[in-house]
Parts: sequence; C-alpha cells; structure tokens
Amino acid sequence: MFVERQALASAQRLIATGLCDAAVVGGADTLCKMTIQGFDSLEALAPDYCNPFSRNRDGINIGEGAAVFLMSREPSPVALLGSGESSDAYHVSAPDPEGTGAALAMCRALEHAGLAPEAIGYINLHGTATPLNDAMEGCAVAKIFGGETPCSSTKAMTGNMLGAAGAVEAAFLWLTLEPQFATGLVPPHLWDGAADPAIPSVNLAPAGCRIALSDRCAVLSNSFAFGGSNASVILGRGW
Repeated sequence: MFVERQALASAQRLIATGLCDAAVVGGADTLCKMTIQGFDSLEALAPDYCNPFSRNRDGINIGEGAAVFLMSREPSPVALLGSGESSDAYHVSAPDPEGTGAALAMCRALEHAGLAPEAIGYINLHGTATPLNDAMEGCAVAKIFGGETPCSSTKAMTGNMLGAAGAVEAAFLWLTLEPQFATGLVPPHLWDGAADPAIPSVNLAPAGCRIALSDRCAVLSNSFAFGGSNASVILGRGW
C-alpha cells in the first residue's frame, strides 16, 4: 500500500530531472488465501464490513483492485503537486500512537507542493478500521489540519487492497479533480456514525459532501504500512 506512492514520487523525480519523459506507475493486487490467513492470524480481520474511525471498529476487510497512471511533463488538468515520505520504524506492525511519522509525511508533501494546510480541500484517509491505525491517523490529521477539512476512508467501499490501495486511493483523488468527472462530490465516509471519543475530532464526510472546485484546488491521500513506512501525495488542478 506504500509502494505505489513511492512509485508516483519516484516517477515525478525522474521526469523533473529529465531522466525520462513519461512513466507508467500504479499498483495491483489480487485476493490470496495466504494473505487473508496471515491477517487473520494477526486477529486483524473484521467479521463484517470494516468500520473506519468508529468506536466499534474491529479490523480490516481485504479487497483487490488495480489503478495505473501515465505521468508526463505535458500539461494536464490534474497534476501531482507534491509527495512526502517518512519511516519512523516505531514497530514492525503497530503504528506510532502519536502519529509522528504520519504527520511528518503529510508535512513533507505540503512543503514539496508549496502549500499550506488550508489549501487542502479533501483528505483521503488511510483509515484501515483497526484500533491503533485510526487512532494515530486521527491524531496526525487533527494536529496539521484541525477538524474542518473533509476526510474519508474509502476502504469501507473497497476493502484494503494492500498492494493496490495507494494507487486506487490516488485514483479517487484524480476522479475528484478531473474536469470530465468532477462534480465537487468527495468520496463518502461509510461507517456506523459512532464517534470514538479517544480520537481527535476530524470532519468525516457524509454522503453528498461537496467541496468547492475553484480555479485552484488540492487534495491529499495517506498511506501507512508495516514497519513505520508512511507516505502522502497531493494532487491538484489549476497549477
């Protein structure tokens, strides 16, 4: 789920330095019994639909999918404005509860894009629906963006696609901005509505939530992986 974000950032660097004119980047993953059994052995699978950011969240669903992008230096309605990576190496499978590495990845993406937090119109959360991940991400997002920016985890709709998650969630950003598809609607946060008082309040987008698609608009997506690997990307239009 982290590798695709690295691929986007790597392609951006290769194009910017003139080492290539274009790059095909993305990710794909298919259902695999060994993977499912591995997460089951970690007691990380939800018995029903996953419930991100709810106080009743109890694990992930495994999904499958693919998304591929053609990146080039040619002008496009939607651009990769910035990317940020960090590796806090907090634990082999558990995230830093303070969200320090996650916050650093988001801050680096903002710095790379030359944007302030207020410029971000929507955040696609990593939002796995595991107790520790959602708690730390809520802390990190609230620390940087406060509680106003619309957010959602799309994993309640797609499941956690693992090796395809980052690319597909970047595709949600692209669909939010691409003029031929964009209506201002952002992906909804599907959950039971039972807020966890232990997570700082963030603006979880209900179905029908819209953002203003002004001349310049930017959106961000997070991916966090085992071993404390963290990545964020920012896509925008009008730059």
